[in-house]
Amino acid sequence: MPRRLLFLSHRIPYPPVKGEKIRAWHMLEHLAPRWEIECGFLVDDRADIAHLPAMAKVAKHVEWRPALGRWQSAARALLRLRPGAPLSLGWFHEPGLFRWAQQGLAAGRYDAALVYSSAMAPYAMGRAGQGVVRVLDLVDVDSEKWRAYAADAKPPMRQVWSREARTLLAFERRAVMEFDRSIFVSAEEARHFAELAPETAERLGHVDNGVELSRFDPAREYPSPFAPDAGPALVFTGTMNYRPNVEAVAWFAENVLPLLRADPPAGARPPEFHIVGASPAPAVLALAQLEGVHVTGPVPDVRPYIAHAAVSVAPLRIARGIQNKVLEAMAMAKPVVASPQAFEGVRAVPGRDLLVADGGTETAARVREVLEGRHPGLGAAGRAAVAAGHDWAATLCALDPLLERAG
Repeated sequence: MPRRLLFLSHRIPYPPVKGEKIRAWHMLEHLAPRWEIECGFLVDDRADIAHLPAMAKVAKHVEWRPALGRWQSAARALLRLRPGAPLSLGWFHEPGLFRWAQQGLAAGRYDAALVYSSAMAPYAMGRAGQGVVRVLDLVDVDSEKWRAYAADAKPPMRQVWSREARTLLAFERRAVMEFDRSIFVSAEEARHFAELAPETAERLGHVDNGVELSRFDPAREYPSPFAPDAGPALVFTGTMNYRPNVEAVAWFAENVLPLLRADPPAGARPPEFHIVGASPAPAVLALAQLEGVHVTGPVPDVRPYIAHAAVSVAPLRIARGIQNKVLEAMAMAKPVVASPQAFEGVRAVPGRDLLVADGGTETAARVREVLEGRHPGLGAAGRAAVAAGHDWAATLCALDPLLERAG
């Protein structure tokens, strides 16, 4: 009889085209041959309902609920707010899905539970989960993201984000002590959490993020999405209403691109910055008014943009865990220039496999070096690095022993 697994996620794990969905989907694909999986999740985009049939590839049963809209979720989070409780738990609480998960756990329907993100941890906590092997994938130290937001915010949001950082860290500590094992996206994130919560150190592990090497293959050919007479393409990929991405592209467009366009390599056209990704925020759309900046909005496939880029840039100032945009560009043998924050957790050697730069002047200098042809082996070395350290087939093997006590 196959072992039975409950998988909980705050969003539908399909299609695997953005960070959180990529990791969750590859976990499910890895576990499906050996586990009978029931999935529970929220759907926050009605377009994702069309993808529900795809979940049958990995799950015996799918239980989903529509997420409330932004303002309704905020109102519910406020109504559920209690002293010492983070807002994000109320934001992702859905009563029907919560009852389904708790009833299944209490009835002994599962041998193990894999819970994706701290927001879903309450669904598998309490007496109902006792006797079930429970693994919590925190992915990264989410409370640290809120602390970073608070650092450069003005009142009253500084106080709101500071409270969320403080209360969420307290909840993360409590959840880790209740689950059998908690994992992060990299050894660095796990070590950082252990520093914040020393009592949890022996309960922590990590499952590195990976990249689908056969999908992000430099040998494939794609038509160029760029105008034939355009300057070299500097490309940033990501979901463009996510605050760290918004801040990263604004910083690059305002502080780095002007330096490069004012002094391009001899005989070359000034480079152009392409911001590629769905749901661009108003601040991102406004960047298209700047000389040399292009905002694509959603595209059917990011790979043509990476394939024909001169440089893939990842100038994130706030970043946690491992950036899929970095792994994907390296897998496609593209030169990557990343900030120290975006490089964290990547199993690669700076200067050999990618370039790491901090600050506007240094970032512009590293990009210019690539455009001048001074790092000819960077792309191939990057591909080799992610093949060695971030192949999903290898990284996800670390998940198996965490669940093997079940059944």
